[in-house]
Amino acid sequence: MVNDELNEMYEEIVMDHYHNPRNTDLISQPDFEVEKNNPFCGDEIKIQISLDENKNVSVSVTGRGCAISQASGSLMAEQIHLTPYSELQENVNLFRKLIKSEELSEEDLDKLGDISSLSGVKKFPVRIKCAMLSWVALEEILRKN
Repeated sequence: MVNDELNEMYEEIVMDHYHNPRNTDLISQPDFEVEKNNPFCGDEIKIQISLDENKNVSVSVTGRGCAISQASGSLMAEQIHLTPYSELQENVNLFRKLIKSEELSEEDLDKLGDISSLSGVKKFPVRIKCAMLSWVALEEILRKN
């Protein structure tokens, strides 16, 4: 019973982020911008990042596609908005561990917060790319800079 309630709560979080995505206002002069798509299913994502004088991130994530890809982008945006740029790779690494069913500490799960709601995606291998799309785009920004 508890597991069903947990799954329902996770589903509600994902659907809320899909229907009400966060951080979607475009940044007029972003420091970094990347667009990615998944040619297999048509999901698209655009990430813009602007840094303030302390190197904290302002982010915009827009796109179109399935609930998982769009909710993942919204959850990511909510997670990284106003965090230091230097911590972004750690966020990507933690999400990748979550999706690949790797061991995560309680501290890691706390850092992921609502993003943990996407953990059920690992049961559906074809949907992992949907969940990873925005994170792969973010990592592309990190690799280039």
